[in-house]
Order: sequence, then C-alpha cells, then structure tokens
Amino acid sequence: MKFNRTIRHPPSSDPREAKRVGSSIQEWIDHNTYHHSDFRDIRKLVEAKKESGQTISVCIPTLNEEKTIGKTVVMVKGELMDRHPLVDEIAVIDSGSEDNTREVAAEFGADVYLASDILPDLEPKRGKGENLWKAIYQLKGDIICYIDADIKNIHSRFVYGLVAPLIYRPEVRYVKAFYDRPLVFSEGVRPSGGGRVTEILVRPLFSLFFPELTAVIQPLSGEYAVRRDVLQQVPFPIGYGVETSHLIDVYDKYGLSAFAQTDLDQRVHRNQATTDLGKMAFGILRAFLARLKSLGMVKDLPDLSVILRQFQARDTKYEEIEYEIREEERPPMITIPEYKEKFGL
Repeated sequence: MKFNRTIRHPPSSDPREAKRVGSSIQEWIDHNTYHHSDFRDIRKLVEAKKESGQTISVCIPTLNEEKTIGKTVVMVKGELMDRHPLVDEIAVIDSGSEDNTREVAAEFGADVYLASDILPDLEPKRGKGENLWKAIYQLKGDIICYIDADIKNIHSRFVYGLVAPLIYRPEVRYVKAFYDRPLVFSEGVRPSGGGRVTEILVRPLFSLFFPELTAVIQPLSGEYAVRRDVLQQVPFPIGYGVETSHLIDVYDKYGLSAFAQTDLDQRVHRNQATTDLGKMAFGILRAFLARLKSLGMVKDLPDLSVILRQFQARDTKYEEIEYEIREEERPPMITIPEYKEKFGL
C-alpha cells in the first residue's frame, strides 16, 4: 500500500474513500503495531543496534519529579546501559525544579542539564516542549527516546519497546507508545482507548481532518522514540501541543508508513484534574488549528484568543478564572546555527 504523503484538504465524504482509508489503517495496524514482548530478547536487539551503527539517547524531561526520577534513572542505567549496552546516554533536561529532582538524577547516574543553560543565547521559555527541543541539541544519539519522569511502574520495556522498531526497520521514523492506564477488561477484549483528552478532543479532530492518524492509539503518550534526522526538521510547540503537532508534521512529510507503535501493557501515573485537562485541551486545539492553517486546510482563520476561562464556586459565589495559554513554537532545530555547527551540517 502506498500512503499519501500529504492531505491538504479535509477528507472526502465519498464512501469509497472512507473504505480506502479504513483499509490503509488496518493494513498499517497489522504491520506497524507491536507488543513489547516482540522485543524481549534484548541481547539480540543490542547486536542489531551494533550492526546498524546507530546510537541511542534517552531523554527525561522533568519539573519537580524528585519522588520518581531516581527509580527511572536506576532502571534505564542498570538494565539498558550496564547490563545490556543498548542505551548510550541517559539525560535529564530540567525546567527549573524547585525540589531535588536534579540532585537525585545526578546521584543515580544521569547527565543533568537545566533547559535554560542549553543554547543560552536564545530567550528561555518554559514548557515540556522546550525541554524536548533542546534535547536534540544537547544529546548525541541518532535515535532519541523520550520518557516521562512520573511513571510509577517504570520498566525497561518503556525504552526497548520503542527503539526496537527503529533498529530493525530503517523505514520507520517515529514510534509511539500505548498502554492501559489501566483500562477495564471485558470478556477477553481489552479496550484500547487513550486518555481523556485523546478520546474527547484529539481523536475526533483526527477523524475529521487526518483520518489515517486515528490509527495511532494514544497520540498524546509521553513516551516515543524518533530518529534525529526527523526531529531536527520539525518545529516544536513548547506547550501542550507538541505531541499532536509532531504527528501532523511527520505525517505530512512522510505519511503513515513512517510511524509504528508499541503496546507497553500498562502505565501507572498520577491523574490530572479535569480543569488541568481543560488547559491541555485548549493548548492542543490552538496548535491543531495553527497546523490546519499552515497546511492550507482552512482559510480566513481569525486571531485566536490565548485566554481560557474556567469557573469555580465558593459557597454561593461563582468566580471566573482566566488562564493565559500561548502555544509558542521553536523552529526546526536544523535552522539553528549553533546546532548546524555542532553536528557539522
């Protein structure tokens, strides 16, 4: 199956087109969806990595994660650097934690960087996407694997399950994780939905504008592995929209066949309040609409407000709370002179 590299307009309502999209989605799922147990032979994976000549960096973006960061670093370093030499580098990129996140991470063996110290001539910005973007400059690997720092059931599968498709299949460029959070089992069928924002916002938007991307089971998962030559070519929203924008940009450039996804079974982490999810949805929607405009899929899009309004009740009084949420973007790293000089581009 040859996938279209770019969709410049909303998908057709023609039933034949819908059938074609459904067929391409199922074919992709059959060939590009894995379970982490497919790669349980880590020694074999290490040998394949050596033969390919690729290097792997693990990046953990942090902000006040002292309770979980130590366990994460110990797992990656102990299992995938000391015991099995799969990972070449593990680094924490920190947003300015006010607890002991950086100290704990360094004590257990990670390279630790303050995001504001990387490319210091640029005006510093706060946000997870900023850390992910600066990791491209700071880290050395041909493949960068991002994992969140708040995973309570961290396991080596969160790394080897994501980098393996990139090692074994040169045509794959971007691998996403999916997992239960946990989800309910019913008569042997496991629901494969994502989080609340995925199912309420992102999946409906993808269904309307990028139907093939609905094949990505958890588009907002914070765990994914990507080739450097892809990461350096895409812009990075510094806020909530970074994962959604990545999928659209990589899909626009390479098509669905560039992606793979791996089932990591279960991810246990802290749940966010509904009001916080509202902030996330607001940022994602702003980033999504910006992508539609840049791709020429919508015209005459008005200037969008950066103010999200929510309400809270105090006894019989109702208070409106305003949050300013801007989805600023960093340009593709390949356009940064310091990066080009460092990597000889």
